[in-house]
Amino acid sequence: MTAQPNPNTPPKGSIAVAVAAIIAAVVALEGGFVDHPSDPGGATRYGITEAVARQNGYTGPMSALPKQTAIDIYRRQYIERPGFLPLVAIDAAVAEEVIDTGVNMGPARPTRFFRRAVNEVCGTTLPIVPNMDAVTVKAWGDCRANLGPRSCVAMLDSLDRQQRAEYDRLVRVNPRLRVFYRGWINHRVGNVKRSRCV
Repeated sequence: MTAQPNPNTPPKGSIAVAVAAIIAAVVALEGGFVDHPSDPGGATRYGITEAVARQNGYTGPMSALPKQTAIDIYRRQYIERPGFLPLVAIDAAVAEEVIDTGVNMGPARPTRFFRRAVNEVCGTTLPIVPNMDAVTVKAWGDCRANLGPRSCVAMLDSLDRQQRAEYDRLVRVNPRLRVFYRGWINHRVGNVKRSRCV
């Protein structure tokens, strides 16, 4: 069976609209310029760290990073490069969860979470590695087509559970991060509504 898109996801010609909405949600959550002394990422604007901005060619002060530059970096660095774009065509809600987690933790962690969730929900045996591939995308697309909306809910539940466990681990190994814990739990876990799973 060929992977079928979720009817809740825009047609292929409108995938760019869905991506823009995902990025807009991330930018709104991340806010403007922040330079918290306990944040290992250092100065950020719209959630883009200085290191990531420099890797993407931005040389100005972080407090002046243009919003469009941040949007372009999100599209390249956190959607296209890690291979998350095909997920948008299958299920925009699950794709948003993966992309949002990638923004917060780097794309490798949510890729592992995603593979583990596909194995749990769909009964596959994907290796838990930090890169997305066509086999993984197809496994999820086929599963979504076969199981319908309940697979979306189960995926979001698994992804949130894994993300929360990672936050718990992070504050155990680096207690300085505890200052961010409540915000992470309140804004990053459960932030994609299950009502979008149709």
